[in-house]
Formats: sequence, structure tokens, C-alpha cells
Amino acid sequence: MFNFDNVSIVLVNTSHPGNIGACARAMKNMGFSKLTLVQPEDFPSGVAVGRAVSAIDILENAVVVDTLQDAVADCALVIGASARSRRIPWPMLSPKQTARKITAENKQNKAALVFGREDAGLNNDELQLCHFHVQIPADPTYSSLNLAAAVMVICYELRKLALAENDGGERAEDDFWDQEKATGTQVEYFYEHLERVMIAINFHDPKNPRQLMQRMRRLFSRIRIDVMEMNILRGILSNIELNIRPKNLEAHREQELEKKQLKEQ
Repeated sequence: MFNFDNVSIVLVNTSHPGNIGACARAMKNMGFSKLTLVQPEDFPSGVAVGRAVSAIDILENAVVVDTLQDAVADCALVIGASARSRRIPWPMLSPKQTARKITAENKQNKAALVFGREDAGLNNDELQLCHFHVQIPADPTYSSLNLAAAVMVICYELRKLALAENDGGERAEDDFWDQEKATGTQVEYFYEHLERVMIAINFHDPKNPRQLMQRMRRLFSRIRIDVMEMNILRGILSNIELNIRPKNLEAHREQELEKKQLKEQ
């Protein structure tokens, strides 16, 4: 059975509280109840309550956090809504493909659907926290959707597929998988570790990054590593650090000795 509680709707920096209420109503129409708000400009709000109508319980149970990273920390699948192409292309899904992706992993993994600001959407740093981007194929002559309408479109596609799955269907790919997918927090720790090691071996210059970390994020987001694979990668990085440390110390000693000899001369 599809678990609707394993899917969170995340709204980032929403400026108008009425849109939060309207999104809550759209969610309840489609059977979803987990709402997370990242730095909303005005919440709690009577305006949000008025627009929510009979979905006030969703507002009352909404979680408010400071960053998108906090909002998706326990999610192994994060899909962000993006209305425009980016400088570095990211795996792009349609609403129907998004529904398939979430449904296929629903038993094993928590998922987050992330929606950005009314006027500007999600910024590049926020989109890089997403494994995939979803784009609603609106008419290009007027492609701007109301926030609640965007939430409704994707939740509707997901609900259709969820109900079909509950009536019986093919087993999901992850039913045969032996490990859980790595969570958002685990992946972020890995990226920090990876960047630290690449700097230590002089492969990555943070002063001239050349989009290296963005491309590494894109690579591992596409692969979707599991917990065991994450542990292996972190182990490799730790061994690299362990093996380069003595060499660095020896080089430092030689430099200090040369400085001392020059002073004595």
C-alpha cells in the first residue's frame, strides 16, 4: 500500500500566507498531510487558515525550519520544482515521471517535493540539494503557475499512480534492493568529506572551483547511492586522508629545516 505519510510537501520562503493555506487545501484534496515550511515570511497566519478551509489540521501540524537542508534531512529522494533551465543541466522529470519515481521508492524511502518562492522559485543552491527537478509542461506563452496549482498538479499525478498501485501492480525496483538509500544529511556529510580530500590532494581549488562540486553533486545525485555504498566511499576518503597525512607532515618538516638552514647561513 502506498504510504502518503512518506511524502512531504516543502515550501521555501513563501511570501504570502494565503498561498500556504491554498497549498494545504490542495494537499488534503489529494490525501497528503506532511507540510514543511522553510522560513515562511508570515506564518502562522489567519489568512493561511482562511484559505485552507477544511485543511486547517495540515497547517497546525506543519513543521517550520530554517533551511531546506533541514527540511530534507531525513529524505532519500528530493525532487524540486523548476520552471526554467539551469546553467548545468540537472536530471529533469515530468509530473508523471515524478509520480513514478516516488511511488517506486515509497515503501523504502521518504520523499520530499520542494516548491520555491512565488516570484523566483528555488535558487541554484537549493536546486542542488535535489536529486531531480520537475517541470510542469505549461503553455510557454504563460508558464507561470500559482503555487497551490503547481502543488496540485504534481500531487494529483502522484495520487493517480498511488491508487493504481494500491489496486495491484508490478513490484518496485527497490523491493529487491538490499540497502536503504542514503539520506540527505548523510549525502551532505559525504560532499563535505569529498571536497576536503580533493583540496588536500590539490585536485580542487576552492578559489577557482570551475563548477567541480556542482558536477560531483550531479553525478552522485544521478547514481542515488545507498547506505552501504556511502560507507564504502567515506571509508575510501578516510584512507586517502590517512595515507597523505604522513607525506604532508614530512614535506612540512623539510620546509622548516630548509628555512632554519637559510637563517643559519
